[in-house]
Amino acid sequence: MDIRKLQRAIVDGLEDVKAQNIRVFNTEHLSPLFERVIVASGTSNRQTKALAASVRDAVKAAGFAVLRTEGEDNGEWIIVDCGAAVAHIMQPTIREYYHLEEIWGDKPVALKTAATKGLPKASAPAAKKAAPAKKAAAAKKAAPAKKAAPAKKAAPAKKAAPAKKAAPAKKAAPAKKAAPAKKAAPAKKATAARKSRAP
Repeated sequence: MDIRKLQRAIVDGLEDVKAQNIRVFNTEHLSPLFERVIVASGTSNRQTKALAASVRDAVKAAGFAVLRTEGEDNGEWIIVDCGAAVAHIMQPTIREYYHLEEIWGDKPVALKTAATKGLPKASAPAAKKAAPAKKAAAAKKAAPAKKAAPAKKAAPAKKAAPAKKAAPAKKAAPAKKAAPAKKAAPAKKATAARKSRAP
């Protein structure tokens, strides 16, 4: 088994889903269990899960086996065990806390990433388009200048219509006042009034 091909497959899987801060360490002298530790960061649970799935797919496509994946339930720290190489995909806070680089980082492996592979930059096509424009501008300067035609009088500018005033806001209807409560007459006076009215 070629460890460099396995390492490349893992790193390609990480780069496909925009992993951050990818580090590869040679661990042959530290552990007989695996030869490489690859540490990468994802910004969210969703991204770390997508990174792990991408690594599994890339490794299988390269003809290698994925032995085990752990930590996909919560997505903060996912370990993809590929036999001779182990990928640790972590969120930045978890990575900062455990700092695996101190444990496995004695021998970092030089790594060619997508940025150093010579892939075209997004601004390259724009630069190619700008070159003909520069040539055209230079040709215009070199050509003798023609006399400009007399300028036409510009039509007078139209006056802008006055801004319409906003309709005044409707006033809220005044709140109704509650009718004053009638006071009950004392019981004695009421009975006296009834007696005086009786025939």
